[in-house]
Amino acid sequence: MRSITAHTKADTLIEALPWLARFHGAIVVIKYGGNAMIEQSLMEGFAEDIGFLHYAGLRPVVVHGGGPQISKQLDLMGIESTFTAGLRVTTPEAMQVVRMVLTGQVNRDVVGLINRHGPLAVGMSGEDAHLFTAERKHALVDGEPVDIGQVGEIVKVDPGAVQAMIDNGRVPVVSSVARGEDGEIYNVNADTAAAALAVALQAEKLIVLTDVEGLYAGWPDDTDVIDKLDGAALEAMLPSLSSGMKPKMEACLTAVQGGVPQAHILDGRVSHSLLLEIFTDQGIGTMVMP
Repeated sequence: MRSITAHTKADTLIEALPWLARFHGAIVVIKYGGNAMIEQSLMEGFAEDIGFLHYAGLRPVVVHGGGPQISKQLDLMGIESTFTAGLRVTTPEAMQVVRMVLTGQVNRDVVGLINRHGPLAVGMSGEDAHLFTAERKHALVDGEPVDIGQVGEIVKVDPGAVQAMIDNGRVPVVSSVARGEDGEIYNVNADTAAAALAVALQAEKLIVLTDVEGLYAGWPDDTDVIDKLDGAALEAMLPSLSSGMKPKMEACLTAVQGGVPQAHILDGRVSHSLLLEIFTDQGIGTMVMP
């Protein structure tokens, strides 16, 4: 029995060999959020995966949001939280909470978990060293722009500080808050932020962890997961996607159109989904190619 188990492990390691060779030294940007960020066992598994990627010779970069944590804190503080066209209306009062939760709480939690595996992770905000510069974004309601407060669209990325951390052998962990040229602080979509950073770093992969198995062929009737598709096919599908899936798939499209060779949507509820995607012949989830 022991020899069978040992042989199975050896087979798994050998299957990973071509992928280890291919992605050695590659920058991989991972958008971390959803259930994978709330359930303790999944959080610990994610941190193990990041440690594994680092020690296997890849160069992971983590970008995170924290929607559930922000909502919880706003409720605790009695600040009303509303959504317009799927975007959180962010008053100056709410923005203080967003900034506090993303940069002061969630970022610290992610850094702490990864650092159980060595002095790897360094936390930073999109405001630091002008990493993300954003402009105020309006929501579209019945074709009309509506002001939703301090919600931003990233217009510029300066990845120098992140690149310096990578070159120093660290794992940057970035919260999705941005600065504006006008001195405002903006809440930005973490999927969009991850895609913008992947393009700026010329990453090999963008991986978006989500709460579904991948992109469904025709939700809700056809729940077959699309294994692979190209940018043109994805662009044609975008108008029909659900409001939750749309920003994730738009992020994948932005990445591949910006020169990132592969973008993936993975189910963050599956233990070690990152390793299954990168180091196995089958992979999981949906892959978008240019």
